[in-house]
Amino acid sequence: MWFKNLQVYRFTKPFDLEPEALSQALQTKAFQPCGSQDVSRYGWVPPLGNHGTDYVHAANGFVMVCAKKQDKLLPAAVINEVVAEKITEIQASEGRAVGRKERQNLKDDVIFELLPRALVKSSLQFAFIAVQQGLLIVNASSSKRAEELISYLRETIGSVPVIPVVANNIPQHTMTQWLLSGEPPTSFDFGHECELRDPSDEGGVIRCKHQELTSAEIASHIKAGMYVSKLGLCWNGGIDFMVDDQLAVKRLSFGEIIQEKANQSDAVDAAAQFDQDFAVMTLEIVALIAALIEVFGGENRDQIDAA
Repeated sequence: MWFKNLQVYRFTKPFDLEPEALSQALQTKAFQPCGSQDVSRYGWVPPLGNHGTDYVHAANGFVMVCAKKQDKLLPAAVINEVVAEKITEIQASEGRAVGRKERQNLKDDVIFELLPRALVKSSLQFAFIAVQQGLLIVNASSSKRAEELISYLRETIGSVPVIPVVANNIPQHTMTQWLLSGEPPTSFDFGHECELRDPSDEGGVIRCKHQELTSAEIASHIKAGMYVSKLGLCWNGGIDFMVDDQLAVKRLSFGEIIQEKANQSDAVDAAAQFDQDFAVMTLEIVALIAALIEVFGGENRDQIDAA
């Protein structure tokens, strides 16, 4: 349940749906496994998995939800191989060529035939709403995955007025200046990883790992015109992560001190431990987001005020 990635969204209007009402709404679109001819299925599941039945987990003003996605795995190479075999059979038995439209019909028939026997891959997508802070945080490695959950949430409850959090300062300019000066922002330390990009049409990329980020070598790339698109940071000595030029947080890692907070009370069961982990994690994440927004010049609220 501990989040590894953060896609952060700001509510343009207060989220006022009570947890009980949200849980009931999510249950109406509960996850159902793929049928024999389904390529994919998406739906809500209890965040506690087998240890709970509620479709939300709420505590201290934070509300967690969880979506489950199930996909049938049909590799293109397998489909193409079967289609090629059928085309060969037609050519051999009927002595004629197979046209483009017939090839597509054969492909559709093959997919229909193979779907019931296809392997199934399932994944969980967690998110939580920080009601008082007006934030929606999705544990997703890409904005596309996060938007999938948000879109389904809109379909479920009718309205989710959120926009991505935007800083006043341009992130890549700010991160580039940090490295060039050799000074991380207050309460942060540099990690050992960054990504540099060339703004030219060729768009060259240099990925630095396990490097001293204030080295002369990295500085020389920046002075040559490259900018920082991703930067490894450590906040308050307890959370390591990468932040990119869209303010998305990736490779989030909570240190031992934070993990110990979650284990201070003896949880009687898995549900109690989940609740304790959730309480610690959410507080740390919203504090980290607030700190990040501050060092990037505060939040640009023009779109929020205009909504």
